[in-house]
Amino acid sequence: MGLVSRGIGRYCRIGLACLAASWLALDVAAPVAASGAAASLADAPASEDSFSLAARYAPIFYQGLGQTPRFDYITNFDFDDDWRGDNNWQNAEDARFPLAAWVYFSVCETTTHHFIHYAVFHPRDWKGGNRRGVIVSDLLRLGARYGRSYDPTGVVDDLVLAHENDLEGCLVVVAKARAGASERVVFVESLAHNKFLRYTPGTGQSRNTVRLEGNRPLLFIEPRGHGIEAYRGSQRQLRASVKGTIRYEYAGQPGLPGEGEPPPRLGYALAPIETTLWARAQSGSNETYGEQFNYGTRYATVAGKRRAIWLGVLGSAFLGTSGGRNMARPPWGWFDRDERSRPLGEWYFDPAATIKRHFQLGNSFSTNYISHPLLRRPATSGAPRADAPYPQ
Repeated sequence: MGLVSRGIGRYCRIGLACLAASWLALDVAAPVAASGAAASLADAPASEDSFSLAARYAPIFYQGLGQTPRFDYITNFDFDDDWRGDNNWQNAEDARFPLAAWVYFSVCETTTHHFIHYAVFHPRDWKGGNRRGVIVSDLLRLGARYGRSYDPTGVVDDLVLAHENDLEGCLVVVAKARAGASERVVFVESLAHNKFLRYTPGTGQSRNTVRLEGNRPLLFIEPRGHGIEAYRGSQRQLRASVKGTIRYEYAGQPGLPGEGEPPPRLGYALAPIETTLWARAQSGSNETYGEQFNYGTRYATVAGKRRAIWLGVLGSAFLGTSGGRNMARPPWGWFDRDERSRPLGEWYFDPAATIKRHFQLGNSFSTNYISHPLLRRPATSGAPRADAPYPQ
């Protein structure tokens, strides 16, 4: 900790020198009016089989609430009726936008398992507080810009305390029914601050188990920072939830939390990643995405054969200008900080191979896909390699 603390301190001092004049007064922008009605997420197309699977295994999320509960309500990226990423921080506090509860999903399938990704969006990651966290994040960011050679850890970008937009999620792996065994959840992984946490069904009280309620994993979303982990309900886990929790359950319709006291329970609806966040990423950097990355060619085993799939340049981080710049990422931008050498987006693009590696599974666990959103893209050969380094 001493080394990291000294590194953070150095960056803050450098950043403070750069910002001394500009931070004499805080300039808080007035809320921006919505640019127009967004298309209903409920109308977004999805395979009936994929949707029913996602609905059947949709997790129950216990959302911890900080001092300002509104900023911990889950919602959709275009909650403010536009797809701009750089006005979500300020619009999150505008009561005209009700923060309806949506969760994004995507489904793929191998010969033995279903893989269901869920992604949960918040307009703010407000670690460190809504104002102080942004200031410290700006100091760290500017300090890193002007003092990069002094970084003792190489992880300054992961240390910012607050940033605009926040998307974290989980992967639920379901074994298909076979002779003597019914369809069931066998693995769950969740994302918490650039770390994939690995679970198998159990009591939820031991480190690597997650409790199920019927088919549904019970997961906890921390207040303010929104990392996701197995729900334990312990005093230690809930200590930062100073305003309690909301139990979000799949209901087919997006619940509205209102402006009064937070409700103890709220229903959420599902929206396909493919026709929302993924569709917006196809043009690279734009009003939604502030960074792009060349994913090149990825490979998947289909019908027993290795197939090359060209992805090319995609939006890889949401546009955000409050606090840490462009810090929130879509599922194909997620990574494990302990596996930085792995191809970016592998957890989303090839969940079967990832789970097989993480849990050291044998040949009975198939990585042969029979359904995957990427299989609707054209196959290719001879395209640039996909194992390029992570964007810096």
